[in-house]
Amino acid sequence: MSDLTGHAQRAVEAALSAGATDAEAWIEQATRRQIRVYDGEVESLSDAGGRGVGVRAFVGARSGYAYGTELSEAGVSDVARAARAAAEVADEDEHAGLPDEFGTARLDGLASPELAAWSTERKVELTLAVERAARAREGVTQVENAVYSDAEGSVALANSRGFAADYAATQTWAYASAFAGEGSELMTGLGVGLGRDPAALDPEAIGREAADRALALVGARQPQSRRCPVVLDAFVAASFVGFIGAMLSAESVQRGRSLFADREGDEVADATLVVADNGTDPDGPASAPFDGEGSRTRRIPLLENGRLLTFLFDSRTARKAGRATTGSARRGSYRSPPSVGTTNLVVEPGAEDFGGLARLAGDGLYVTDVAGLHAGVNPVSGTFSVGASGRLIVDGELAAPVRELTIASDLVSMLKAVRAVGSEARWVPFGGSVKAPPLLVGEMAVSGS
Repeated sequence: MSDLTGHAQRAVEAALSAGATDAEAWIEQATRRQIRVYDGEVESLSDAGGRGVGVRAFVGARSGYAYGTELSEAGVSDVARAARAAAEVADEDEHAGLPDEFGTARLDGLASPELAAWSTERKVELTLAVERAARAREGVTQVENAVYSDAEGSVALANSRGFAADYAATQTWAYASAFAGEGSELMTGLGVGLGRDPAALDPEAIGREAADRALALVGARQPQSRRCPVVLDAFVAASFVGFIGAMLSAESVQRGRSLFADREGDEVADATLVVADNGTDPDGPASAPFDGEGSRTRRIPLLENGRLLTFLFDSRTARKAGRATTGSARRGSYRSPPSVGTTNLVVEPGAEDFGGLARLAGDGLYVTDVAGLHAGVNPVSGTFSVGASGRLIVDGELAAPVRELTIASDLVSMLKAVRAVGSEARWVPFGGSVKAPPLLVGEMAVSGS
């Protein structure tokens, strides 16, 4: 048993001693580092650590939550008593409570010992190498950011039903933002990489990607309005998939804030598109052996054969729906109680490389960036109209760059219009953890000049 698990068990005992009928404690400790370089020099370097405990106490059908940063016996006892006191004045909720079943998934490799072997100097050199790679491309006029970050931490969960477990994880990522062109013609591009330790990062590839994405848009003009096939690159596809995943939360469905409410089992997508939430993917940034309530994580098929198979449930929303939890309780940190959310959304890759997708598109649009997605999508109707930039596709080949355009549709129509899925998927850490390949959508409205 780890020290964290012992602290969590003591917090649970303290809550029960204070009069709680059930209790759980979530404890975490983490260290995070960030290196930012500019013009060949280190601009900032930070190294921050923290730890804390969050206790959820139940008194019958009432629940309360409290948190603190002091893990001494007195500290965790104070937090436990505060949670018990909060439960006393809370409204009753017949669906609240701990899960009915607990468990852990076998999941190795979440924490890499290689991270500890990297000195700060080596990490700085990696970050500088990212910036050099971006600046080395002819036509790049500036590299605004080159950043390296990593995190290592442990979490423990214990409750009054006898569950106690912990795990450790590491994560590293780096990115660069490059500019090409000048004045009003200035275009930007982002390159990113992530892994369990710095050795998993390729600084040359990250820098080149940032430069190439910026250079590809130099000279971009507004296209003519039309309806045409659209290829969404992996970044853009991941953004849409992440938004859709949020609407598959049972909490959103039960509150009437999801267009997928009452659509379980319906055909909502083309059979080409297969999506799952997989909390046990060994490479997934959000993977863990158990969820925020102690339920075993697993792979949850969401879209298969064109049908919406299930929503994502924690114990509360599952009881409300008369269902079982899907192990989808998430914790932002010890400062907040668990709530429903995705882990790693994974789009199964298809058979077409990018060239194949472009040939299938014929004459269309390749979208490499969208702006205002979360503000531009109506979560109830699914309609959206968002700003975009990218390249034209002419006779199956990439052509002139374009910007100042919008793409519009509704999410179900877009899902049903998917005609092909790319063969090269990648992890994209935008708005969650998503692994996606490029997608070919058969037709979308493109508004330009």
